[in-house]
Amino acid sequence: MSMRNSRSGMFPPSYLPEIRRQVWGRIFGLGIQAARTEADMSLAEAAELAGMEISEWMAIEDGHVPQDMNRLRSMAAAMQISFEKIKTCSCSAGTPGSFDGRRWRPVLITG
Repeated sequence: MSMRNSRSGMFPPSYLPEIRRQVWGRIFGLGIQAARTEADMSLAEAAELAGMEISEWMAIEDGHVPQDMNRLRSMAAAMQISFEKIKTCSCSAGTPGSFDGRRWRPVLITG
């Protein structure tokens, strides 16, 4: 009898794209949060400058990736970073960590 070590074996194949979407959404949210923190802005300040509700900004930091590019542009303008940098949060993130405006810096998590 063989056992599978893959955790993906616990879910039906149709569920895997949803898991990937959630993971990448969360990574994007962490990048937005890191960029906002780097800009030394509170949630309320960032949301107001972007013309958003605080709850909407929080949802994005929690992993909801907006489909409206104009929303991303307003977020970039609020944090005074380029739209290209905010796209990097969603496109180039491969390792959770801090976003310095150019790339992700991996964070060592010790238990």
